[in-house]
Amino acid sequence: MRKLLSRTAGWGTVLVAVVCWEIVTRLAANPFAPPPSQIAARLRELWFSGPAERLWLTDTAIENIPPSVLRLLTGWAIASLIGITVGLAIGRIRWLGEMFEPALHFARAIPPTALAPMWVVLFEVGTPMQLVTIAFGVVWPVLLNTIDGARSVEPVQYDTALIYRLGPLQRVRYLIIPSAAPKIFAGLRVSLGLAVILMVVSEMTGSVDGIAFSLLLDAQRNYDMPAMWAGICVLGALGYLLALALGRCERWALARHRHSIDTSFSSRTEPSHV
Repeated sequence: MRKLLSRTAGWGTVLVAVVCWEIVTRLAANPFAPPPSQIAARLRELWFSGPAERLWLTDTAIENIPPSVLRLLTGWAIASLIGITVGLAIGRIRWLGEMFEPALHFARAIPPTALAPMWVVLFEVGTPMQLVTIAFGVVWPVLLNTIDGARSVEPVQYDTALIYRLGPLQRVRYLIIPSAAPKIFAGLRVSLGLAVILMVVSEMTGSVDGIAFSLLLDAQRNYDMPAMWAGICVLGALGYLLALALGRCERWALARHRHSIDTSFSSRTEPSHV
């Protein structure tokens, strides 16, 4: 009941905000800020007025949503893999941290959008440029959180693993990754939100399809404000669904990792009895 009430209260807040938005925009009568009802009608016309066998998706939606989502998830997955792998190595090997951390903090301070023209020159307009733009911008939260998480392993547990001669791969699997998992997922959550932003930047910089290209740019050029706001709503809904899916994966993974710390690691370090 408590969970039901909290969820109801959350959606109730959204409903109140939409109603207030509708009232304020209708009173203001600003052509650049259309009311939500007009945005919803334009959204349905552009994206969800197709046949039922295609889940009511229009040709525009089918041509633009999958490429955007694929680029977003691919760039985010590449950045996550690099960030976790390199972060674990730097977090556990001291000389690697001393050698590379100053350069990492310098590169992290560079705004990803400032490098978009350079990526266009190096990779030309297309998918590779967009993937590099997304991956470069979102790798830093994962990398830095993984480094911090890898260094948060309890010294007693690590010394116990060494005493009982657990190999490097066993220490990584049963000790380091479970200990660093909460901070790794914190970095993944932040990077996923950045991936949505950088997907929009990459599509507006150099693309021939995608949500940002088809809705935001075309709508701005044609002064179709309801269509532009419809694109913004689609991006918000996409970010919400991705964050929801990642949150479920996080709860499942952290439950397994807590169990791994409590049982698997201890059982592997218990001395055998003759």
